Amino acid sequence: MRATHRLIMTIATSGALLTACVPQPVAPPPAPSPAPVARPAPPPVIAASSDWRDWPLTPGTWSYRQDGRGSIALFGPAGSDARLTLRCDADRRQMFLSVAGSIAAPLTVRTTSLTRAVPVQPTGGAPAYVAAVLAPNDGLLDAMGFSRGRFVIQQAGGGTLVIPTWAEIERVTEDCRG
Repeated sequence: MRATHRLIMTIATSGALLTACVPQPVAPPPAPSPAPVARPAPPPVIAASSDWRDWPLTPGTWSYRQDGRGSIALFGPAGSDARLTLRCDADRRQMFLSVAGSIAAPLTVRTTSLTRAVPVQPTGGAPAYVAAVLAPNDGLLDAMGFSRGRFVIQQAGGGTLVIPTWAEIERVTEDCRG
């Protein structure tokens, strides 16, 4: 009996030693939290106002340059096509007010001193723009340049642009006036 007891003890001890040699499963470390994804802030929700002077500005900046035809002021987001241009064609002594799009409906220009609809024609280029032709001494150009902080260009079916009044507007106008 002693031998049986000894044999059972030996087997039990050997089993315990063998299980001690087998690696125990280790729980995997917790997965790292995903890094937060940077997302642009949504545009602010602004209550509709009947006064256009309270509307938020269209995103973008003005730039000015001269070329073989005269000078041009462009407004729009950096690195993108302009949403609005004012060009002086020096040889023709004409100003061209152009907006992105292909709708031939008149543009309504609203400033603090003047509101006027101007007819447009497609320019025929790519990307598509429509343009109004203005004389360099047209009072609408001064009204746009001196409007209090902003002016608005609206077009049926084409949307609304709320444009800041920067010096580029008057600079191109004065270039055309000579």
